[in-house]
Amino acid sequence: MEHITTDVVVAGVGGVGSAALWRLARRGLAVVGLDRFVPGHAYGSSHGQTRVFRRAYFEHPDYVPLAGVADTLWGELEGASAQTLRRRTGVLQIGPPDGIVVPGVLASARLHGLTVEALDGTAITRRFPGLAVPEGLVGVLEPEGGVLYVERCVRAATSVACGLGATLLAGRTVRSIRSSGAGYVVETDREVITCRRLVATPGAWAPDLLDFLGIPFRVLRKMLVWYGSDAAAPSPFDADAGCPAFLYELPDGVFYGCPAEGEAGVKVAEHTGGTPVTDPLELDRTLHPADEEPVRSFVQRCLPGLAPATLRHHEACMYTMTPDQHFVVGAHPDWPGLVFAAGLSGHGFKFASALGESLAALALDEPPPTPLDAFRPDRAALRA
Repeated sequence: MEHITTDVVVAGVGGVGSAALWRLARRGLAVVGLDRFVPGHAYGSSHGQTRVFRRAYFEHPDYVPLAGVADTLWGELEGASAQTLRRRTGVLQIGPPDGIVVPGVLASARLHGLTVEALDGTAITRRFPGLAVPEGLVGVLEPEGGVLYVERCVRAATSVACGLGATLLAGRTVRSIRSSGAGYVVETDREVITCRRLVATPGAWAPDLLDFLGIPFRVLRKMLVWYGSDAAAPSPFDADAGCPAFLYELPDGVFYGCPAEGEAGVKVAEHTGGTPVTDPLELDRTLHPADEEPVRSFVQRCLPGLAPATLRHHEACMYTMTPDQHFVVGAHPDWPGLVFAAGLSGHGFKFASALGESLAALALDEPPPTPLDAFRPDRAALRA
């Protein structure tokens, strides 16, 4: 087997791993990225054409500073790659006035001085005629939110990193990792790599590769679907017509979508729900009637101008869940230089650029760009 010596290995070059590869290479380090597949692939969690980007975070206000760093770094990556990686369509979040989503968005906006606009149902349907609002629900519009072009982001970060001297080894399976002297030895199915620092971003493979954390990660299968519109052009669901990305908190679940661009159709999915995955390599990618039924029901109630009969595309994705649905980011307590990010729980891609920078900093014993205390791997909620 070939033997390689490098400064840092990044194991897993998805959303966060590709960003870590970029941020480490930008520091002038010799860095090697490893992945089973060519980055930008559809076999993990960093795919599906678009991901929603928002800063007024209902999940917890502690995410807001991290989202600010991510926003800046996505812009930096756009400049470095000479590509458009995002679009500010606005993000409209709808739910009960006493629910989780709307009060959470308003609280984050107040705490961090973010611009949002509260809207009642009448104002929403007047401004966004493709969206219906069930009785009693209200909304909050974040005009600076929008969508990230997910595969393009991963490929851009990887390409820029390689242009800075990083090495990408795709089609590799990591067989073992062991501590050795002042560093680590990573054995793949093709080479043995010695490094001083190791960044682990395993995605859906976290239950196995990060088992030393003792965290009960769960991997869930999620289906993404794209529908066409019955409306005459320009469709009210088109980004060019002003349709925002949207999220609804409903009694039967949380649903979200991204506006149509070109012929792709409107992306719609259920954020809640999902079925357990035991082996990410054997993920069922078939769209079954039971997968689509909740989404169709949501579309009929809230997006009445869409035509579920005109299903254009579907994809399977995986959420790697933690018990409290917050991220795990940190350093190994006993192995210096081993850092990791996992358990992004279905809402992490928007932060990938900032998490990559955070991991690069942690690996080099630098302070991360924002506090990461909320994501500590030893927090009590992970053992509940």
